[in-house]
Order: sequence, then structure tokens, then C-alpha cells
Amino acid sequence: MSDSTRERDITRRDLLAMGGAASASAAIAGPLSPARLLAAGKVPQVPRRVLGKTGKKIPILLLGGAVGFDKRFDPKIAEALRYGVNYIDAADCYNGGSCEPAVASFHTRIKARKDLWITSKSDAHDPKGFETTLNTSLERLKTDYVDMYYLHAFEDGSMLNAELRKVVERLKKQGKLRHFGFSCHDGNVAELLQLAAKTPWVDSVMFRYNFRKYGEAKLNGAIDAAHKAGVGLIAMKTQGSEASFKGAVERFRKQGKWTKHQAVLKAVWEDKRITAAVSHMDTFDKLRENVAAALDRTKLTAAERSALDAYAAATRSLACDGCDHHCNPAVGAPVRIGDTMRFLMYHDVYGEADKARELFQRMPASARALAGVDFSGANRACPNGVDVAAHMKRALQVLS
Repeated sequence: MSDSTRERDITRRDLLAMGGAASASAAIAGPLSPARLLAAGKVPQVPRRVLGKTGKKIPILLLGGAVGFDKRFDPKIAEALRYGVNYIDAADCYNGGSCEPAVASFHTRIKARKDLWITSKSDAHDPKGFETTLNTSLERLKTDYVDMYYLHAFEDGSMLNAELRKVVERLKKQGKLRHFGFSCHDGNVAELLQLAAKTPWVDSVMFRYNFRKYGEAKLNGAIDAAHKAGVGLIAMKTQGSEASFKGAVERFRKQGKWTKHQAVLKAVWEDKRITAAVSHMDTFDKLRENVAAALDRTKLTAAERSALDAYAAATRSLACDGCDHHCNPAVGAPVRIGDTMRFLMYHDVYGEADKARELFQRMPASARALAGVDFSGANRACPNGVDVAAHMKRALQVLS
């Protein structure tokens, strides 16, 4: 059997067989060498694509750092690295600030910094704050450079100004960051992608992109523009940010070879404008399921795409796109519907109840004052028919 055939036929069962013993040993063994972990040619490697104008090839599946890594040595990173998933998407705020030190612990233990692509992010978007947080991140990551540094949860396009550009270019010359970009997931994603296309010093954008949006003309036009300009595009939050799947998942799973989550990733990868998708892989099962989907070279069948489209339509009203410029003005109160829906997603979909409550409590008291607010106007304003009132009622119960 050829290597290409073996990759096409890879299954989750194959990965469990190949990976189970290795991941267990990684968790308990002594110092590990890069040769043991990288093992190129001994296990299938996830395909790679060029990340836009950076010219660098990265895996199509990226390891999200918000899952919470073991601060001593995380075996999930080791398992991902075995299959060529060497891109770690970190941030200074992930998992209460413990993400970057955990990544540092991993790469210093196996002495493989050069074998990893480490991205981190800054919540400070002004030039001075950006440089300060980068320096702090470098210290916490125990590295002289990051491969990519993003403005985290970017919203205000005016911050991409000449002053910030000077700082970014100086930091690049100093070797502290190799590439620069931003991440975005609110209602103005399309506008920010268009801005990136017109901003030559933006190398990459990580943006909220779920399968319900594949056919939207405005977003697709912005993706086209950014791709044409050489902006490296990374998809995040691809699973749709549902507050609840209810029974729709099981109905979908019966119709095709893939789980719903695998099918969504494969649909993203079929879009050649997108270099990669970052995934929240907090368990070995999720990691291996996603790796199996990435290794399989077959495309979604027409029936599978039809099932995905039907699932998207059936659950459209369960997904919040974060476009609270529609719903917030309709309630007459200083609440933050988009942020609250995102925290509810962390609680209900990702199972990160503590993180969700912590983020909710960080908002100003006025933004958390959901009780007594009439959200019926928000329901009417939502272009996707989301029952905002019901979700805000639940948020009040589980996040307060």
C-alpha cells in the first residue's frame, strides 16, 4: 500500500492504535527527545499549506491553546507534534495566563523550539501596550521570538495606524516577532478582512468562520480580497458557536462517514483560500478525530455536503454570530449581548464553566445587569432568528 493510499484510508481506530501507547508513555516518561516525538515518516503527517505572504508552510490543523495545558509537560502537545501538528495557538490570557508558561515548559523540556510554530496574542492594541505585552509573552514563553503575534479580538480598525506599523517593523528587525496579524470574531469580520487586504504589513488574520457562513456574499468577498492580497487566513470557531445542538447532531451523524465536527473541518479545508483551522482539542479523542479528518484526502461527498447544509439550516437560529450591532441597540440597556453569548458558548459547548463565569464577571456591572431587561426587541432585530431573550435568561442563571 502506498503512503498516499494509507493516508486516504486512515481512520480514528488506526490513530487510537498508533497513538494510545505513545501518548500514555509521554505522560509518564522521563526527558523526551525531539526525535522520539517528531518521528517523521513513522506516523502519517498532517498536510501543510503556505500561510499567505509569510511563505511558510503550516499544518492545516492547529492546536488551540485555550484548552488548558499541563504546566509541567502536556502530552496532548506531544501527541499533536507526532502527527505534524506543530502550530500552537497561544495567548497571554488563555487559561488564566497559564498557557504561555505551559508551552515554555514543553519546548524547553524536549529542546525543540525550532520545531514548533508558536503564535501568541496581545489584548493591548496600542503601540506601547503591544510592545510591552510582546516582551512579557517572550519571557513567559522562554523564547527570543514568536513566529506570529496577533492583536487579540481586534475590533477597531483605526488601531492599524502608522505608529503601530513602526513598532511592528522595528520588532521584526529586532527578531522578536517574525510575522504580524490580528484575530477577530465580532460582527465586523468582513470589514476587517477588507482592511487587512489593504494593509501590506498585516501578514495573517485569524477569523471567526463557521459552516453556516460559507455562502454569504459579503464574507466571501472579503475572504477573496484578503486571499488575493496574500493575507494568510486561519479559520477559528468553525463549529458554529451554538448555544445548544439539541438532537440535531445525532441526526447528522447518521447520514455520513464523518462526525459533525469532522465534516465541518473538512468543509473548511476544501476552501483553498483558508490555510488552516484552529481547533479546541482538550482531549486525546478530539485530537485524534481531528487528525484523522485532516489525514484523509477524500473530499466530502455530495450527500455529506447536503447533510451539512441541512444541519446548518436546521440549527441556524441556535448560532450567534457576535453581530451585536443589530441586537444591542434594540434593548435600551448597556448590556453586551455578543460577549455574553460567547461566554455562554464556553459554558455550554466547550464545557469551560469556570472560564465562562470568570469572563462574565470581568465585565462592568452594567453589562452584567441582565435581570429585568426586555430582550424582545433583540429577538426581532436578530437577522438569524436567535432567541436572544432565552439565552440571556440562561446566562443570568449559569454565569452570574
